[in-house]
Amino acid sequence: MIPDVSQALSWLEAHPQALKGIRRGIERETLRVTPNGTLATTGHPEKLGAALTHHWITTDFAEALLEFITPVDDNIDHLLTFLRDIHRYVARNIGDERMWPLSMPCFIEAEQDIELAQFGSSNIGRMKTLYREGLKNRYGALMQTISGVHYNFSLPLEFWQAWAGVQDAESGKEQISAGYFRLIRNYYRFGWVIPYLFGASPAICSSFLKGRETNLPFERTEQGMCYLPYATSLRLSDLGYTNKSQSNLGITFNDLHSYVAGLKRAIATPSEEFAKLGVKEGDRYLQLNSNVLQIENELYAPIRPKRVTQSGETPSDALLRGGIEYIEVRSLDINPFSPIGVDAVQARFLDLFLVWCALADAPEMSSDELLCTRKNWNRVILEGRKPGQTIGIGCGANHESLEKVGKALFADLRRVAEVLDGEAGNRQYQQVCDELVAAFDDPELTFSARILKAMKAEGTGRVGLQLAEQYRQTLLEEPLEILNESELDKEREASWQRQRDIEANDTLSFEAFLKQNGGS
Repeated sequence: MIPDVSQALSWLEAHPQALKGIRRGIERETLRVTPNGTLATTGHPEKLGAALTHHWITTDFAEALLEFITPVDDNIDHLLTFLRDIHRYVARNIGDERMWPLSMPCFIEAEQDIELAQFGSSNIGRMKTLYREGLKNRYGALMQTISGVHYNFSLPLEFWQAWAGVQDAESGKEQISAGYFRLIRNYYRFGWVIPYLFGASPAICSSFLKGRETNLPFERTEQGMCYLPYATSLRLSDLGYTNKSQSNLGITFNDLHSYVAGLKRAIATPSEEFAKLGVKEGDRYLQLNSNVLQIENELYAPIRPKRVTQSGETPSDALLRGGIEYIEVRSLDINPFSPIGVDAVQARFLDLFLVWCALADAPEMSSDELLCTRKNWNRVILEGRKPGQTIGIGCGANHESLEKVGKALFADLRRVAEVLDGEAGNRQYQQVCDELVAAFDDPELTFSARILKAMKAEGTGRVGLQLAEQYRQTLLEEPLEILNESELDKEREASWQRQRDIEANDTLSFEAFLKQNGGS
């Protein structure tokens, strides 16, 4: 059912110090919308600084799609307060616009209303916009406006020293990377628990389906909302962040070198489908190249191994240089019950689950088994709250009830919680277990059930608008706690100066720059 982790948990209980110093970071995306909920058509506000170079406030796919990035932190409360300060500052500097509190967009009349993110006149800035042009032409702009939260997580060096016997990060990079790949394989096998508990996109506005083919058996309300009665996260379904052309890439998570080789192969593999789009139309570029992936970040995955890159380095070259530094969890919908899209319960749960994933045995996975794990995810994404729902065990015909598997997992998580709480001298992690395990007995406690109830009563758009207005007022009224106005203003000015410096130092033509950086 789930791996027997009792031995590893006993080891952890004997080495509680090994978890001291877990580090985390959060990236939160949110659309800027007008007071009536339509997509903002204004450019990224100058008052927020330069999206290319600001340390904490940038844009994702579109000018209207904000992205907030926290520094790395070893304290959850401090991390979330920092993120809240960014939200407070942004609320004060976007006029009468609001931040959309849901993962799925709603009032977008036409795809041409979505302006691609602009990053200035430098080669790197223009390349970032061109990459987005490629995404738009490959997958459609509407899909790219879906928002989520990414949780970056790393275990302390002390953990790897005690668990894997490494001396230091440099000489132990192969063992540390192997440990993170073990975590990732377990995440693929059991990470469906995240959309079960926290999926918050069980419904979409009918406008999102305009011109899109789907065979999902949607039910519709009079207000034009489409929903699946037991869905948890349509954002993670084929409607959202998946790319069918990537499903047969054969990228596996068994070791660093085969993973990087698979990634590099995808970047160099021509795609018949994308070649039909063309790379250039006259003088105008349509995509960076016509390969399966334009760049490595185009690989859609629910979790990624990461290392901070050095100047001019690709993500995979950074991994080869120093091994895996942290992992990026990408399966969180925006939490509609929080003004900042994520809360401490979620962060603590992810800590528990990711520690468990690092401890539990995880046999190597073929690309076929990787595809087969997707069946459990899809089952939970589309009908996770269905009475009597089951989960496939391995790739065979065996199934267990989701409730039973979930409770067995939480029995292990509680032991991890006791270790973390013992070190901190409180019961915060155990309280998270108490709160969340109840959702396996009563699926109505899940985020998706709670938000769907409100949406069926009010409609998706109205719920989004009401929450956006409520959170705007809350954030406007709250004082900054960690950052202050002068620090934020200073970073804004510094970001503009950094962008000007980059633009002034360009020596290559854009065409030559593209050739050097994987463009056609």
